[in-house]
Order: sequence, then C-alpha cells, then structure tokens
Amino acid sequence: MMKFQYFFKIIFCFVFLFFSSYVLSNENLNYKIKKLTLELRCMTCQNQSVYDSDSEFAKDIKIIVEEKFNEGRNEKEIKLFLTERYGEYILFKPYFNIKNLLLWLFPFILLVFSLGFFYKNLKKNLSK
Repeated sequence: MMKFQYFFKIIFCFVFLFFSSYVLSNENLNYKIKKLTLELRCMTCQNQSVYDSDSEFAKDIKIIVEEKFNEGRNEKEIKLFLTERYGEYILFKPYFNIKNLLLWLFPFILLVFSLGFFYKNLKKNLSK
C-alpha cells in the first residue's frame, strides 16, 4: 500500500512539473507577443499600437507574430519581416540608419541653431 502512495506522489510531481512548465512557456510567449505588438503601429488606426487596436489588420499581425515566435524566430527577425512587408512606418521607433539619420539628428540640429540664435540676440542686446 505504501508503494502506491509513493508512486502516485511521483506521478503527481511529474504531471505538476509538466503542466507548470507548459503554463510558464505559454505566459512567456504571450509576454513576448505583447511586448512586440506594443512596438508596432497599426496601419489602419491613427497612431495606435497593434496590441491596443481591434482592427482586422491588428488581429492579422498578432497572428503573424505568434506564428513567427512559434517558428523559433526572434524579435529582430520578426521586425525585419514586417518592415519588408509593410515598410518602416509599421515601427513606432524606426531603425537608426543613413536613411533615417536626419530624422534622428533633427532635434539636436534644431537645438544647436536655437542656442546660436539665442546667443547672437543676447550678445546684440548686451552690446547696446
């Protein structure tokens, strides 16, 4: 009788470990999908993330992202796939490359010109 109790305890432990690892991996996949779809722009909604949108486009993108993660692709590969298909507009944060250099540097250029203009006017007013 005691042998059966140990046997059932061991089986229970294996079943528990199997289902807990399944639940944890499923939660991990859901977290990765949520994280990535929050970084993607819905092409049919006005500046709304794919995760927050209820449009058909957003639903399709969520399915594509889940399929790609299940295929074993990482976040970078999925982003590259989506940008090849829909363009860089789908990304809320565009890539830092030569094509987007002005986009990334414009705020700093504007700051330098503003400070120069301010300095020139300040110097002009102080010399009067």
